Amino acid sequence: MVRDSRRPGANFSVCLVISDQKDAPGLRKAAARNIPAYCLALESFSNRESHEREICALLEREGIELVCLAGYMRLVGPVLLEKFSGRIMNIHPSLLPSCPGLHAQRQALRHGLKISGCTVHFVDAGLDSGPIIAQQAVRVRADDNEETLSRRILHQEHRLFPRSIRLFFAGRLQIQGRTVIIAGE
Repeated sequence: MVRDSRRPGANFSVCLVISDQKDAPGLRKAAARNIPAYCLALESFSNRESHEREICALLEREGIELVCLAGYMRLVGPVLLEKFSGRIMNIHPSLLPSCPGLHAQRQALRHGLKISGCTVHFVDAGLDSGPIIAQQAVRVRADDNEETLSRRILHQEHRLFPRSIRLFFAGRLQIQGRTVIIAGE
């Protein structure tokens, strides 16, 4: 993501990285690029609400306009959803609504899907259930296993997420109920 934000013509920048896992690769990558990075371990807070209040305080202090979730393996709670309504994006390794939640590639293989892929969506209170912004299909090969399918999907995620973020900052995304309208498409 940082690489994409530094390309000529980019209309966004990565200004802050927050993780609840102290060994998250994103924290190390951010620190190496002089991007503020914080580990806010959930167990350091009395409850989930206070954890999210601290996340909101950091986001607001840094003037964050869009929250992008990558590898965030928790449902976003009401505190964060209220403060950043329509401004939280997630990338998921399946063509939602198919295969939500954990182990999406394993689910795809178990169900014999012929096509999988990735989805960028706005976050709501449900599990991978928010309005879909963009999707990219990836063919499931007969010899695929979880690792090979994951690798090909990840390649597409690295293309689709920055594109969706550029659309957001270009003011081209409009949420209408469960649908995201992309102006100009």
